[in-house]
Amino acid sequence: MAEWGARLLLSISCITVLSSATVARHADKASGPRQFTPFWFSVEPVDTLAVRSSPVFLNCSAHSEPPARVEWKKDGTFLNLASDDRRQLLPDGSLLIPSVVHSKHSKPDEGFYQCVATIDSLGTIISRAARLTVAGFQSQLASYSLKPPQTEAQVA
Repeated sequence: MAEWGARLLLSISCITVLSSATVARHADKASGPRQFTPFWFSVEPVDTLAVRSSPVFLNCSAHSEPPARVEWKKDGTFLNLASDDRRQLLPDGSLLIPSVVHSKHSKPDEGFYQCVATIDSLGTIISRAARLTVAGFQSQLASYSLKPPQTEAQVA
């Protein structure tokens, strides 16, 4: 039993010496131990019901230092927002669609959206998937008149 205890103590001593040597080697190179960097979503997109031809915001904000680069995915594919005339990346990382497109045969804005935040030296975080559903009834409402009904008793 004493022999087993001595081997354990020797093993622990060797690990401590090796660890100390590794830390000293890294300190000599001025790299030092890596510090914890907070990096998380302070706001994630949520499921949203939008009205056709109206604006919609999908909110996203990543908390980090240095600031993260934010991109968006729709249905698992990165959006090319630099060349997209219909969608805009806002300074806080949110996505703006100024006029939602939706028709019987074309539903380019409807789908699942994810916010992707990246810090090159640290890594990438991906938000929850938020579903954008489009209700196409605004044009139907506009066709109805809200004028009061005409009656014979009205005075001119």
